[in-house]
Amino acid sequence: MKAMLLLSLMLLGAAPPGAAPSSLPPEALGAPPLVDVSPTAWACTIDTLRAGKECVFEAEMPPAGAPSSDVEKANVKLLQDASRALCTEAVSNARDGQPDPKLVTVCERKYAAVVGRCGLEGGTSVVDSKGRFSPAARACYRALSTVLQDVQLMATVASTCCECAARSQCPGNGEACYADVSRQQAAPAALACMDERCHDACSMMLPSSASIPRPAPARGSQRTGSASL
Repeated sequence: MKAMLLLSLMLLGAAPPGAAPSSLPPEALGAPPLVDVSPTAWACTIDTLRAGKECVFEAEMPPAGAPSSDVEKANVKLLQDASRALCTEAVSNARDGQPDPKLVTVCERKYAAVVGRCGLEGGTSVVDSKGRFSPAARACYRALSTVLQDVQLMATVASTCCECAARSQCPGNGEACYADVSRQQAAPAALACMDERCHDACSMMLPSSASIPRPAPARGSQRTGSASL
């Protein structure tokens, strides 16, 4: 009985005669793997720069060649052309779609000061053909990212206040206002003016009213005279 049971199991497990061969040809096992060279989600690109995301400098660049002024100019121009869009978007996103042309101008000026150093001496392109930043552009990318993040902070905490300060002709308005307010370094006279004329717009970044130094009131001329009898 046991022998018949074992024989039945062996017959069930055996491959039927004339079974179809594998559909995978033998040479396919030795074929080289297919490589997707498109940028990954972690590649450093203009999009990650715009979003302020952490990224990987995964571009594959040819060995650096002799310095070329044409390559250097092309690197700077490529990034400079993106400045208006990046700065406008950085300010607008931080302000829920509200523009601040003056802060965009501040951003473009700061961006231009950095991008001028992104030519990489013309030894290699700043991005590859897939739009990925070159590993040699790491310092450039970080500097540009810092500019955009600083401007976003200014837009978030200082923009509304500085717009009011400019309208109210408070001292220290303009470009200096954005940096001073976002760092809480505004001068006493500016703080007093903002507290008096722009309290609602600046309340988030102002110290308590009681702690703000106030300029001493101007003393009026006192006229003394002797009464004639």
